[in-house]
Amino acid sequence: MLREMSEKRQHPNDPLHGVTLEKMLTELVEFYGWDDMACRIRINCFAKDPSIKSSLKFLRKTQWARYKVEDLYRHLKQVE
Repeated sequence: MLREMSEKRQHPNDPLHGVTLEKMLTELVEFYGWDDMACRIRINCFAKDPSIKSSLKFLRKTQWARYKVEDLYRHLKQVE
């Protein structure tokens, strides 16, 4: 399953193609805000004293959380 997800992420039609994690996170925060992000993805870096810098640090080390952020970003791009 992880291999399928990895292959899917590399496809040019994927909304993640060429998008940095920082850009993704910034767009999500601008659209949803930190409180809504914390409700949608239950991780402390979104709920307690959130910042882009601390969130990026956590997401780069925690693959399951990054997948959740990527899925939410895909959803946002489908809605737009």
